[in-house]
Amino acid sequence: MKLLKPFYIQNRFFYTCLGITVLFILSFVFPRWFNIVKLLFVVLIGFTMLDTFLLFSAKRGIKGIRNLPEKFSNGDQNPVGLSIDNYYTFMVYIKIIDEIPVQFQIRNFNIERKLLASSKTELQYNLRPTERGEYHFGKLNIYTRSVFGLIARRFSFDDHTMIPTYPSFMQLRKYDLIAISNNLNQYGIKKVRKLGHTMEFEQIKEYVLGDDLRTINWKATAKKNQLMVNQFQDEKSQPVYSVIDKGRMMKMPFEGLTLLDYAINASLVISNVALKKQDKAGIFTFSKKVENMVVAERRTSQMNLILESLYNVNTDYFESDFGRLYADVKRNITQRSLVLLYTNFETLDGLHRQLPFLKGIAKNHLLVVVFFKNTELNSLITEPAQTIQQAYDKVIAEKFAYEKRLIVSELKKYGIYSILTTPENLTIDTINKYLEIKARGLL
Repeated sequence: MKLLKPFYIQNRFFYTCLGITVLFILSFVFPRWFNIVKLLFVVLIGFTMLDTFLLFSAKRGIKGIRNLPEKFSNGDQNPVGLSIDNYYTFMVYIKIIDEIPVQFQIRNFNIERKLLASSKTELQYNLRPTERGEYHFGKLNIYTRSVFGLIARRFSFDDHTMIPTYPSFMQLRKYDLIAISNNLNQYGIKKVRKLGHTMEFEQIKEYVLGDDLRTINWKATAKKNQLMVNQFQDEKSQPVYSVIDKGRMMKMPFEGLTLLDYAINASLVISNVALKKQDKAGIFTFSKKVENMVVAERRTSQMNLILESLYNVNTDYFESDFGRLYADVKRNITQRSLVLLYTNFETLDGLHRQLPFLKGIAKNHLLVVVFFKNTELNSLITEPAQTIQQAYDKVIAEKFAYEKRLIVSELKKYGIYSILTTPENLTIDTINKYLEIKARGLL
């Protein structure tokens, strides 16, 4: 039984048998063919036995290793490497069928290659996960056949391998490199002129030509009998909190990922940028209650804490409780902070229900509400209407798109900043807003 498990008869064998069967039938009409057909049948059996011997005589014919990264990055193309060693002393043809995790729903995966005698081959394919969590790989199956192609032998390796999928740390690395290179404009990151002075006092020093006259300290000038000026330094270590709504509204999909996944990926990047700017980064999620809280700190392990906290966050389909959010923010965040609230409002009425709580948060903190454009509505708006039903749908779509813009105006009326963006531009727009706030000294 162990010998039969890796033994597979190929289509070429059946096609050849079918051809010989047809010739046998024709030999009743042409009797001279009968002996030739019998010879062909014996030759087929002989080649089949030879093919089986060549493939199964070697104990280690093929060796395969699946090279996986330590973890997958959600929403990004992740490379999976395959190392194939051919121990046969002749050329073989292989067909690789990797048992990919069920989350990808890929049922037609196969790679076909030709391997030279006693050679090693490196292959690679990419996978794009759209869910966070654990991904379980099955067996790596390699079907090997010789030049005859009548029989195949199966080799199986790397049974049951688990790899975790984390929020998009590849994006984090990309923006890290961008920040180092200072090549930000092509990614939409703008330089904003800094206005005014920061409030963090450093020292009093003597006036020199070129100092701002507005910083003259008249009391110190009177004591020293010479012009003295106040010197300020850039404010650092300001808390930046990413607050992620994981209610039912964040389950809306876009290009395979949910709005929650986009918010998590953007939060990871903005936390890293804040730490690079010497600020404190923190994060928490909320729905019916506040969870996954990481207090804003500036330490070397902060990014790992945030990454682990966001690893298994999923929507719970409940209506988000902004009143509970306001109470927890007031109780737990005592220092004035930048609060980036990732949520989604589809209508103005939906905003008005939560507006008292948003205004309460904005009294003590700099609140930025981040919500999303409905890209499907944009396609409806731009397409010309051909029927009455299409015209009706277009008017409704324009109404909802207009309400999104009204939400921005309504928030601005109460001194609440907002970002209305598409999911694919969320990270860039959030970084832009953070840099603008820092440059203008609003926090």
